[in-house]
Amino acid sequence: MNRPTDLTSGGAPPLPPTPPTGHPRRLFTRPVAAAEPPLERPGAGALGDGPVLAVVSDLFFVSRIRETGRLTGVAVEFARTPAEVEAALDRRPRFVLVDLTAGYDYDRLLLAAEGARVPVLGFTTHALARQTQPWHARCRRVVTKETLTQELPALLREGIGS
Repeated sequence: MNRPTDLTSGGAPPLPPTPPTGHPRRLFTRPVAAAEPPLERPGAGALGDGPVLAVVSDLFFVSRIRETGRLTGVAVEFARTPAEVEAALDRRPRFVLVDLTAGYDYDRLLLAAEGARVPVLGFTTHALARQTQPWHARCRRVVTKETLTQELPALLREGIGS
């Protein structure tokens, strides 16, 4: 007969003691601030002082972009409607980050960015790359969601290049 194994007795090591604060230790996290140097924003004039405009509806990416912007010290503004995009373009963002898989009115959005002379970084998925192809030529750069995730801190700090 199989009996459940008792992990609290026998060869299992004891749990670490509770720190003086009274909070149990978090065994699977590490303090980011202590392990990594803080990310710094480039000097004034390198990219301008405007925010990055993100036209993204996927809440996972909204959260990731917002947190990365906070960690890098780069202001990020989000827009979801054409009116919000046009108003944000009046504030001269450094570049526009556009989710090409979200079903926006891309002709209107890209025309507004072109008119404001603001570069566009589009992102898509491998599966939808062919479907989003008509808008790729109107973006300064197009990356996959995977690449965006990997390069986001550098893109926010340094811009999308030429």
